[in-house]
Amino acid sequence: MNLIRGHKTAMLMGSTVLALMAGAVAVQAQTIKFWTTEEQPERLAKQQQMADDFKAKTGISVDVIPVTESDLNQRATAAFAAGDLPDVIYTPLQNVLPWTDAGIVDTLASTDVVDKLDPATFAPGALKMVETDGDYAAVPVDGWTQMILYRKDLFDKAGLAPPTDFKSIEAALDKLNNPPSMYGFVAATKVDENYMSQILEQIFLANGVSPVGPEGFKPLDEKKTVEVLNFYKKLADASPPGENYWKQSRELYFAGKAAMIMWSPFILDELAGLRDSAPPMINDDPTSTELSKDTGVVTNLAGPSNPDGASWADLRYFTITADADTEAAEQFVDYSMNDGYEQTLSIAPEGKFPTRRGTDADPEKFTKLWATLPVGVDRKAPLKDLYAPAVVDEITKGLDTAQRWGVKDGQLALASKMLNSQVINRVVRDFIDGNISAEDAVAKMNDELGKIN
Repeated sequence: MNLIRGHKTAMLMGSTVLALMAGAVAVQAQTIKFWTTEEQPERLAKQQQMADDFKAKTGISVDVIPVTESDLNQRATAAFAAGDLPDVIYTPLQNVLPWTDAGIVDTLASTDVVDKLDPATFAPGALKMVETDGDYAAVPVDGWTQMILYRKDLFDKAGLAPPTDFKSIEAALDKLNNPPSMYGFVAATKVDENYMSQILEQIFLANGVSPVGPEGFKPLDEKKTVEVLNFYKKLADASPPGENYWKQSRELYFAGKAAMIMWSPFILDELAGLRDSAPPMINDDPTSTELSKDTGVVTNLAGPSNPDGASWADLRYFTITADADTEAAEQFVDYSMNDGYEQTLSIAPEGKFPTRRGTDADPEKFTKLWATLPVGVDRKAPLKDLYAPAVVDEITKGLDTAQRWGVKDGQLALASKMLNSQVINRVVRDFIDGNISAEDAVAKMNDELGKIN
């Protein structure tokens, strides 16, 4: 009996050892799937390197799978129906809350990650955009804010304050607008360009105006909207005639013929002479950094009815899905926002502002790191060598007050339809061309926007 019992014990011990060994192998062989819209080869390579580094640290493999952004929502919906979602998805803001309502994302998992990293280390605006029932539907990764670029040298010489609100911009137009040698502004007037929609949304937000509320369409406030229209007409009157969009604004600013423009941060490397296809022509040297040194930046714009103002932001998030291996997915997202965050941001630093500023131990760790990452195409240089510290700080600070129509009301999809309809663009153009009064313009926008659902 003792021999038999001893033999069985040995067999059980051996089985336990084998099981533990098999478990260890299983952990090392564990794989999660990561969908990313950053599908260009050089960007995929950086994400793959981060995945490889993560595997070396944790033993968890990551399949990095590129997905075209325009196909992302349809693919996620289909994968959810089939029970075959990836573990983590890198997605633009507009998908996050609809996916939450559909049950595609695991809000508790994202909240776990944010809580572990500490919400205080994130840009407040980026977190507010995905708050839902006390949780966070996704983890903010990166983003960019629309900027007013202005000729700081000309402003300083004229004794002008930075263009942070309608009043200070109007004061600058009065002093600096001198066409055709210098236009005070280059306002978007080409109604079929998204550039005009984007700029108008920020200016409406700056004055606290939105066409949506919790129940859907909300009529535009007449007083506040008239203020926006009259302000935009002043911008247009100080702009070149014709149909202007991003192309004209960049060309005129680069030629030294515009005092102010509104643009995305993707102009930052071009402005510093790092891209041969779009060189600054303020002097005879197309690689000169002179214009970047003379440029100031404002991200938060305020109107007379909204003194706190707002910034317009395009934000990206990590979502952990309902089908995920939750523990492994949380580890990967945590790593991507810590040890791997440099790789994440380095994909395109001029358009990837850090939504996580730093850590509890070093609150500015990632902001300072971001400023050292090289930008440019034909030549490379870090932003800290191209722009003053105050400019770099202002660029990232815009995410603190980031807003978009419909986000806080759960109506981002409806607001996007309204913008894409170009109703606002057309009516604003009618007004600045003198074809309609401001009050009639508000009524017309309300009538047409109210029919969109």
